Amino acid sequence: MPYLRPVPADQSAPHPGADTGEATGERPVPEQDPRVQWAATLAVIVAGALTIRPMGLSGQGLAVAVLFVVNAASLLARRLPEHRVPPRLALVWLTLGVFAAAALIGVSSSGTSYLFAFFLAGHIGYRLETRPALVLAGLCSLLCGAVLYLSLGPEQDPLAWTFGLATGIPVLIGIVNRTQRRAVRAAIEAAGSAERAARAEARTAVLTERGRIARDVHDVLAHSLAGINMQLELADALIDTGDLNKVREAHEKAHDLVKESLKQAQWTVHALREDTLPLPQSLAAMLASSGHRDALTVTGTERRLPAKVVQNLLRIAQEALTNAARHAPGGAVDVELTFAAASTTLRIRNHPATGEVRAGAGSGMGLIGMRERVALLGGTLTAGPVAEGPHQGDWQVEAMIPQ
Repeated sequence: MPYLRPVPADQSAPHPGADTGEATGERPVPEQDPRVQWAATLAVIVAGALTIRPMGLSGQGLAVAVLFVVNAASLLARRLPEHRVPPRLALVWLTLGVFAAAALIGVSSSGTSYLFAFFLAGHIGYRLETRPALVLAGLCSLLCGAVLYLSLGPEQDPLAWTFGLATGIPVLIGIVNRTQRRAVRAAIEAAGSAERAARAEARTAVLTERGRIARDVHDVLAHSLAGINMQLELADALIDTGDLNKVREAHEKAHDLVKESLKQAQWTVHALREDTLPLPQSLAAMLASSGHRDALTVTGTERRLPAKVVQNLLRIAQEALTNAARHAPGGAVDVELTFAAASTTLRIRNHPATGEVRAGAGSGMGLIGMRERVALLGGTLTAGPVAEGPHQGDWQVEAMIPQ
């Protein structure tokens, strides 16, 4: 009957057959049902008690009885957990058991005393490493063979005393069982390690996706809500002046921003679904809806970009336009999209403000989010004022994505 026993959690390479008691949550290792082993052990002991003779309280019978008890104890010790029996102690115990088994064969005159040697040799192969197991099993064969040869005499049929030499053969069965069990344990541990690695990888993917979604949500909400709030505050301030035309104009801009927010939400949904968007057309539509028509310049040979590159460049452009509207209202905006042989570069440049700059608290996550997006694509991002050239004094955001 197959039996599952848990692997000790505190041992990196536990011995096969170790009895660990309570389940530790580790993958169980299949092994023989211990009830079968107990039954076989008790059967050998009971058969010996009924058949081994003489057995008494004096003389040869006392010697047989003492050796029988020692052999029974050696055989019952097979069920001791391996992690609780040091290897040296196991070697000493099994060596004493071999001498006791050979002595019992020599002292007794009849019965099944040889069974103790057979079962003990099998456990030697299972409990000890291969080299000491073979040496001890060879010693068991030689001792049992010699004892039978001396007890029966040279005139006896050689088959009788050569039978003693066979007592060490079960060590091979024990070695095979130990090897198979260790192979199963190694396979189970490898499967457990692979499963843990897969879980860690899945968790990392989930966290990465959460970060991407957080950036998308920030881009949509920060841009939309900041603009809408600005227009509504402006409308509230204009109500006191009584200029209804400007109040209507502010409300209309707020409505336009709401419509733009819906469009941006659609972009976000596309990004989460990983739909491939046409980058130049999407940039042109974004600029037009922001009041910057014909602000896009495309150079180089246009090519189809991976979906994640398109999505992140759109989000970078969206954040740059949001910052331009907040910090440089009324200033013109120029956007350049350059397709080079080894890279794709997006530049968003806004001129100084021509309108009143209203102080507002940003989240502080816009530039951080842009840098994170570019880093995920293996590119570089620079942001700051233009120090020289015809665009000196403008604010420029440049994202370069390698091909």
